[in-house]
Amino acid sequence: MDRAQLLSELHFKMARSSGSGGQHVNKVATKVVLSFNLYDSLGLTEDEKTLLKTRLASRLTSNGQLQLHCGETRSQVRNKRLVIQRFFNLLQQGLKTEKTRKATRIPRAIKQKRSEDKKRQSQKKADRRPPQI
Repeated sequence: MDRAQLLSELHFKMARSSGSGGQHVNKVATKVVLSFNLYDSLGLTEDEKTLLKTRLASRLTSNGQLQLHCGETRSQVRNKRLVIQRFFNLLQQGLKTEKTRKATRIPRAIKQKRSEDKKRQSQKKADRRPPQI
């Protein structure tokens, strides 16, 4: 993953942000919409692209566009910084490989303890029953 190449492939659109801000909100476009074309990216290898296609399938449009937006702050620059950070975090999460679980044996002492606990519980329940005549 080449961060510099990916940064050059990002496209930004500015829009009017919703929320508080009074008159300021009506005249300044502070919301930032980031779009990134996963299929045409040169900053990712083919393996990385296929992995991201499957893991980010619900977030991609039909033509492979990933869109993120941020309108949290009143500053366009801060919103742009936040959306870029979210983009790289999303890619990092999507490319993370999970460790394979190593199968381990359950120790004999643990099996014995479980068996004794079950016997103890069973005896406790049996003691509560009325005596049979």
